[in-house]
Amino acid sequence: MNIEELSFDEKGLIPAIVQDAVNKEVLTLAYMNKESLTKTIETKETWFYSRSRQELWHKGETSGNTQQVTDIRYDCDQDALVVKVTPLGPACHKGTYSCFSQSLLEDEKTDANAGRFDILNQLEQTIAAREAEMPEGAYTTYLFTEGVDKILKKVGEEASEVIIASKNRDAEELKWESADLLYHLFVLLREQKLPLDHVLGVLEERHGK
Repeated sequence: MNIEELSFDEKGLIPAIVQDAVNKEVLTLAYMNKESLTKTIETKETWFYSRSRQELWHKGETSGNTQQVTDIRYDCDQDALVVKVTPLGPACHKGTYSCFSQSLLEDEKTDANAGRFDILNQLEQTIAAREAEMPEGAYTTYLFTEGVDKILKKVGEEASEVIIASKNRDAEELKWESADLLYHLFVLLREQKLPLDHVLGVLEERHGK
């Protein structure tokens, strides 16, 4: 599709929802004009139009928190975009992984309506936030700083601990070691930029057969 076919508003802008390509978390909402969208396509990094400053800005130009673009989708009315990215740092100017970190309905959540596996989604999002924000002193920060070899070593160690606990018929130990293994596996998936959805998709495909 040609950029000219998109529906820009009377100011020549189109809203762009920026989404983490791996875990689908919404990172921010910004605006693009034809020039910034063209630069985004050409450079494979996000460029936006600042309505307050009335100028183009390259995300991460000063902070280093650039966003590598993996895909750009447009909606059925061709007047809004979803930009899928790999974030190289926090998306928010406040230093948080996502600009959308607060919930209006947070106080209404109860254990009764919480999904059984919600914790897995929360874990994936938290690990993604740690990778973006790299808070000092956090164990996840340490793993990402050390790199894939360290992460692989920990996955191997925790898998061995699961085996030992199982051989010992120690249910309590197996519970803890299984949790450790899942956590380190999630860190590895994030480091490899492999969405959990892709893993679940394989399970669904196998189950269907």
